[in-house]
Amino acid sequence: PLCPGQRQRQTRLLLLTTASFSQTRVFEEQPSSLIYPEGLPEGKVTLNCQARASPAASYRWRVNGSEVLIGEHSHYTLVAGNLVINNPQHGRDSGSYQCLAVNRCGTIVSRAANLKFGYLRDFPLEGRSPQTAYEGTGTFLACQAPAHYPALSYRWILNEFPSFVQPDGGRWFVSQVTGNLYLANARTNDTGNYFCLTTINMDISTKSTFSKAVQLTVQPEATPRKSAPNIRVRFPSETYALAGHTTQLECFAYGNPTPKLRWRKVDGILPSKVGASADGPILTLPDLSFDDEGVYECEAYSSEGRDTHQGRVSVQGTALLKEILLPSLIPCDSCSPLLPFLPPSFLLCFLFWMGCATPVQAPDFRLNPVRKLVPAARGGQVKMECKPRAAPKPTLFWSRGTELLTNSSRVTVMPDGVLWIYNISRADEGKYTCFAENYLGKANSTGHLSVRDATKITLAPSNADINQGENVTLQCHASHDPTMDLTFTWSLNGVLLDLEEPNGHYHRIEGKENIGDLAIVNTQLSQAGIYTCSAQTVVDSAVASGRLVVRGPPGPPGGLVVKSVNETAVELRWSRGYDNHSPIGKYVIMGRSEHSHDWKKMRTDPANIEGNAESARVIDLRPWMDYEFQVIASNILGSGEPSMPSQPVRTKQAAPTVAPSGLGGGGGDRNELIITWTVSNVSLPNTLYHVTVLAYNSAGTGQPSPRTTVITKKPPPNRPPGNVSWKTDGAWVTLRWDHVKSMDNESTVQGYKVLYKHEGQSALKVLDKGKTSVNLPLPKDNGYVVLEIRSWGEGGDGAAHEVIVSRDSGGLMITRRKTVWTWIFSIYRCFIVLIFFL
Repeated sequence: PLCPGQRQRQTRLLLLTTASFSQTRVFEEQPSSLIYPEGLPEGKVTLNCQARASPAASYRWRVNGSEVLIGEHSHYTLVAGNLVINNPQHGRDSGSYQCLAVNRCGTIVSRAANLKFGYLRDFPLEGRSPQTAYEGTGTFLACQAPAHYPALSYRWILNEFPSFVQPDGGRWFVSQVTGNLYLANARTNDTGNYFCLTTINMDISTKSTFSKAVQLTVQPEATPRKSAPNIRVRFPSETYALAGHTTQLECFAYGNPTPKLRWRKVDGILPSKVGASADGPILTLPDLSFDDEGVYECEAYSSEGRDTHQGRVSVQGTALLKEILLPSLIPCDSCSPLLPFLPPSFLLCFLFWMGCATPVQAPDFRLNPVRKLVPAARGGQVKMECKPRAAPKPTLFWSRGTELLTNSSRVTVMPDGVLWIYNISRADEGKYTCFAENYLGKANSTGHLSVRDATKITLAPSNADINQGENVTLQCHASHDPTMDLTFTWSLNGVLLDLEEPNGHYHRIEGKENIGDLAIVNTQLSQAGIYTCSAQTVVDSAVASGRLVVRGPPGPPGGLVVKSVNETAVELRWSRGYDNHSPIGKYVIMGRSEHSHDWKKMRTDPANIEGNAESARVIDLRPWMDYEFQVIASNILGSGEPSMPSQPVRTKQAAPTVAPSGLGGGGGDRNELIITWTVSNVSLPNTLYHVTVLAYNSAGTGQPSPRTTVITKKPPPNRPPGNVSWKTDGAWVTLRWDHVKSMDNESTVQGYKVLYKHEGQSALKVLDKGKTSVNLPLPKDNGYVVLEIRSWGEGGDGAAHEVIVSRDSGGLMITRRKTVWTWIFSIYRCFIVLIFFL
């Protein structure tokens, strides 16, 4: 392979000669593998190849080891060193291509570039069977992707494009391995048509296709069941990946409430490069190295419990050194003339460098020896690992002293070299040695097993039953080996508790080392469940659990629906919520209309809704009005959270219940009678009305008048003036109040009305004020003045603030009035309005 006169007989000059040779002829550009879309018309593929050589190189190409024929009638074209393939076809042109650069000093061969053809077939035309799930349970929809190459990416569409299914706080998951759509817990609003969208990415184009619809129907449950996490998407128990590449592990669980996910490396620290994927359904391990090998665990947890799954990741070496240092400088069959001049240790390295051998290494424990001191607890179990660097994979075995260990009822030697010892006793103490051997050599490493006293719970937490807001202490005492530190941790339903939060509900009670009592202050309903105390040393742990029952107001009712809507009433139905260990005593129905943002108690039939009821009628509603409703349950411990609002419902239209007023007329032409009247107290406020008038007699109605439109005024603010204050000045008192700011759906405040009367007077006086203050004469002796302050505008009078001003023993006292005087004011207002209309 060397030019005449350049061959050297001395091994010590070989590297210098090789380096000089590589500088004379090296590739500046080599072909890269690519995927070409199958069936693309009038296309072409270019495989690049350029070498720096002196003298200048000529180029040839091989495909699958055979010479590429370039001629006038060939579909191959050579442009400089680049190979152009015109109109590529799968059966004819797929394969492995290599470029050969040739001059009088020899030949260099490029890396292999694979030309492959990508395709994505269509989904079958047949429809898919509908699926049914029950509210609160998990389910999945299968994608069943069509034939394809290379790998696909998957998304799902809900009802229509581009409405893609989103994770929704971890409830949904699309597997990028199978394409299946997983749902942790179904809800009734998940009902719909789902389409699996598959996409294939090739070097020069992208193609997508989607499946026929899968109809999912979620059946409602009166009380959706809660369930512990159940991992349904599991990564393989053994995953093999190449160093320098990226691998992904998938994990997803069913459960209600939606389980959260977290990852850990069982036999080491989770690499920081995994980033945010450590808390998601796909753990991404980029740029793999040998340090990333090990057992990985996915944990799914919620307030109902936990579930775990483990699998091992093995990292395989690649001959990257060949491409970094010398890209196929010479063919492997050219190595043979050099072999007599190389010492054995250098020969192996050189062959690997040339690509004529794979990486090889004798067993070596220097980077990962057996742990020198391995503590273990009596009666427990211990794991001792043996992980030397070696290639090919070595044979591993263990000994204790001179005794070779074999599998028995208490000892297990795993194929990967892990030694397990069970039901440990003091007699198991001693030195344990792992031996590793392959055809290149052997090595061993020794560790010492030290047996300690086992940790035991001496006082376990007791079951407790308390009311919401109370405090409770859960006890936990333990004994342990005195040579080791003891720590206590607590978990609730399998989720570890943070006992260091200064303002949290949980506090550790400081005391002796063997006491780990837990104090819970201001206990809430969410803190009920199974509390587990774990007493831990570095070698073992002991656990004990107790149940805490927290009684409190009921949970929100579920499944609220509106039935039987008429002009002034609707029927509501709901399902019972959790009673939180105290029977539900009654229900209250709250409602709001389209013109009010605030919820208020509604009148119902029956007026008092018993705790065993699951339906009631809401009465005294306005016709043709949009309403929403909520249901609140209560027991002896208080009222719970309201249910989710019902869907908005509109009462039916109805004829006016108030006769027209202000009847009048006149001013018509001859033979014409003009009659006028006023229609009041029958309109839904801030509403556009279309009005027509029809005359009727005993023969029926006549033709309607032309239609006219009218927009009613916005309602007045429903809030009274606030922050009322006073100041005396001689025989007068000055009252001040805050301005009432109207909301967007309320009429603008134009002023204020102050109604007042002195003690012993029957007449009300009305003051119209544009300002937020008023001067009034003080009552004589020990008398008082009754006041009512309200805003007004074009929408009418707003809500009132009632006040009593009294002089008591020479002092002034102002109080809010909420007694019979409120009713007196209402009667006076009605009386004034009645006089006005009469």
